[in-house]
Formats: sequence, C-alpha cells, structure tokens
Amino acid sequence: MILNPALTKSSRKQTTFIKKVSLSGIGIHTGNVVDMTFCPAQEGTGIVFKRMDLPGQPVVPATIEYVQDTSRSTTIGIGNVRIHTIEHIMAALKAFQVDNALIEVSAAEPPVGDGSSSPFVEMILKAGVKELDATIPIIHIEQPVYWSHGKIHLVAIPSDEYRISYTLHYPATAALKTQYCTVEVNSENFVQEISPCRTFSLYHEVAYLMDKGLIKGGSLENAVVIKDDVIFSKEGLKFPDEMVRHKVLDLIGDLALVGFPVMAHVIAICSGHFSNVAFAKVLFNHITMENN
Repeated sequence: MILNPALTKSSRKQTTFIKKVSLSGIGIHTGNVVDMTFCPAQEGTGIVFKRMDLPGQPVVPATIEYVQDTSRSTTIGIGNVRIHTIEHIMAALKAFQVDNALIEVSAAEPPVGDGSSSPFVEMILKAGVKELDATIPIIHIEQPVYWSHGKIHLVAIPSDEYRISYTLHYPATAALKTQYCTVEVNSENFVQEISPCRTFSLYHEVAYLMDKGLIKGGSLENAVVIKDDVIFSKEGLKFPDEMVRHKVLDLIGDLALVGFPVMAHVIAICSGHFSNVAFAKVLFNHITMENN
C-alpha cells in the first residue's frame, strides 16, 4: 500500500496501551459470556482481534479489507473466523488515538456492555496510552470525497480538524423525527458527548430479531427501544438526542477501519453500517495510490 504523498502532510507518534486490561460480559447476538482483553502491541501492528477460543488462536486485523458483514453491526473476518460488532470498540480507540492494540476475545463477539462505548473508554483509561518511537501519517483531505445512494449521503470535505456531522431522519417515528449532531472527534468530546450514547432500535425491528433468535443478549440493559412516540429505556435517555449521537459513535467506529488518522469534516445523512463501510472504502481508495 502506498499513501498519496500529497495528502500526508503531517504525522504524529504511534501509540499503544501501557498495560493489559480485561472485561467480561455478554455478547448481544449470542447472549453468551465473553472475556475480552486489551493488550499492548508493537508499532505498525494496527488494531488486531485474536480469537482465543479457536484452534491456533487466529487473528483478524480491524481494517476495511476484512469487513464481511454490515447487516446489523460491523463484522470483520477471514474465512470462517469472524468478530462481530466491533464498531463501539473502534470508536473509543479512535477517539483516544490508540493506533496499535491486540484485542483478545473468547468468542465471536465482544461484550456489549450497556450498548455504548463507555465500558471501552473505561478500559482505555485503566490501560493507559503511551507513545512509541515510530510515527503514523495524518491524512489531510484536499477535495470532497463522497458516497451516495438514494437518500443516504456521506461526504468528507477539507478541514483542519476531524469532525463528524450527522443528520438522522425518521419522519414516521414521532419520538425521533429529525435529529442533528456535530462534534470534533477527540477524547474529551467523545467522553462527554458521544461515548455514553447507546444503540437504539425501533420496536418492530427488535420483535423481528427476537423472533429469529438473533439478539439473545439484547435487552433494555444495553439498548434503547422506540415505538411511535414512546421510548423504552432502563435509565431514561442520556441526552434528548441520544439516538443521533449514537449514529455519530457508529460512524466514528466504522471510519476507523480506514486505518489512518484523517483530517476532514465528514457529513453524513441517514447512513448506517453498510453505507459507512462503503464510504470508508471510497475514502481509503482516495488516500492510497493503488486505485488512482
């Protein structure tokens, strides 16, 4: 892979964790208990998941080329080795600029926690982050890069900061309607404004998934459920617009699969995991020389 030199105008030191930190919980799809450990990694490793429960303990890099499914979350894999629902972890790592990490998991999906990124933020804070000797290039977008399909649009425009702006639009759902959120992506803003925001779903979607046995670990402990103008949530909403903030969280996590820090203002309208990943591929191709 060769990066476009015109877009790599700055750099910073690579980072990793200072020490190992572990977390146990249930997987949202299986409902099974899973153990996960954040481990330090050498420079140039990137973010790599390791399936401790499989023969040979295979690893899967968390990069765009290994995405296998985006139907209900973002899944990476190589062959039959898969890791489901990585976006909440990836968002926290991106916000704290963690470049290299080995993430050990004892099953095919990490713990869901409360459906937000907060448990993973706590792990990062406990593990600590340190600089390494090697540097990583920072990509500076110089012209608009976009992906659109129907009413779904994503565009990255030049900016001297990494910012996400998202518009959510559910006109038929009274409790949602239209919500908008914009935030500069950094650790402080992420912790205060984005990390606590939980995954949400419409009631009819949850009922369908439960009937199919697809979210055995899902509950009001780790999700917000919406039916018409009623919101079901164990603790009430963290923010009046928690739903659009969670969409920002998901987008940060999905775009982290590009693998490099990016300076751009990303504007998204009604995107989900499929479109986020499709846009990430366009963005990746734009910053590399292989497809130019």
